[in-house]
Amino acid sequence: MLNLDFHASGRHFLQIPGPSPVPDRILRAMSLPTIDHRGPEFGALGRELLSKVRQVFKTEGPVVIYPASGTGAWEAALTNTLSPGDQVLMYETGHFSTLWQKMARRLGLEPEFLSLPGDEGWRLGVQADMIEARLKEDREHAIKAVCVVHNETSTGVTSDIAAVRRAIDAAGHPALLMVDTISGLASADYRHDEWGVDVTISGSQKGLMLPPGISFNAVSDKALSASRQAKLPKSFWAWDEIVEANKTGYWPYTPNTNLLYGLNEALDMLLGEGLDHVFARHQRWAAGVRTAVEAWGLEIQCRDPKVYSPVLTGVIMPEGIDADEVRRLIYERFDLSLGMGLGKAKGRMFRIGHLGDCNDLTLIATLGGCEAGMKLSGVPLKGSGVVAALEYFANHPLDTDR
Repeated sequence: MLNLDFHASGRHFLQIPGPSPVPDRILRAMSLPTIDHRGPEFGALGRELLSKVRQVFKTEGPVVIYPASGTGAWEAALTNTLSPGDQVLMYETGHFSTLWQKMARRLGLEPEFLSLPGDEGWRLGVQADMIEARLKEDREHAIKAVCVVHNETSTGVTSDIAAVRRAIDAAGHPALLMVDTISGLASADYRHDEWGVDVTISGSQKGLMLPPGISFNAVSDKALSASRQAKLPKSFWAWDEIVEANKTGYWPYTPNTNLLYGLNEALDMLLGEGLDHVFARHQRWAAGVRTAVEAWGLEIQCRDPKVYSPVLTGVIMPEGIDADEVRRLIYERFDLSLGMGLGKAKGRMFRIGHLGDCNDLTLIATLGGCEAGMKLSGVPLKGSGVVAALEYFANHPLDTDR
């Protein structure tokens, strides 16, 4: 019998940048009996959570909810709006933008990948001026969509989406704007309507503090209009049937009922706290963790302080140190999971998640495990990151008035 609860004592520290720890309150909600997804109780649940989820995306339009991972929501965004052979402008900021580009090609689209040379693009945010320049060259408007990642989970960079919208408008281009905020939603400020996003993609297992298994498309009127002309094949992902069924709180197929219980509870937690307060505590946690990294004398993967992620921090290991071996030792000795380096960053860095169901002491313990593990691994440290973070949190209390 496979033992999935193998931690001898205490709780495992899950400090990867998603899936994030699931609060007990949400676990209890998910444990309620499964109900008939065609019955009246489910319709009431559906109407309530569909109303509340729009507040998190900051949109008046529909938010389509799928029983899928964020990868499914990527595919839904593309297949609902585009046709075979369509040109798509995508921007490389890390591993996940690269995977989305690969998907676009496999679906029969023609993605063009903008990037900075070498590894530079994996350390900075989206360069909106490059998008504007490329769209101005496209006088025939062959490019049908611009796809960018808001919070790049592989690097710890949060790009300026409002700047991308301004770039598209400055070019006078009609392309759709699609944004992946799978790891940004409910942790970093995000505004679907205000920023003029046409399709926002997200998932349940990050800032929403749920297990994996729910994904989202927030959809503008322009995107809905495009979907009526799109020719890429779709059935499960099709917006039209879901949007129609959602009007009465239902789905056209069997939804993930108990995860929706959890989503409804998560929305109550987030909206009850207030989104501005949620974003502020994430920014504060991120600043405390970065203070620790600086005290260690190590380099942060994101090179531009203006786009530091409030969700995670990438920590680069000195030359000659295998970050995956450091992670392995920390896991085995201190029951602490950290994110690995992905793609171009594999073996060079590890990622500390500071999102969702955390508090100051959670992060102090996490930093303690990192510091002890790095010392055991022979990583030369300039000073104590734990002490630096303790001082930061003590001297920068979060305003609890809300």
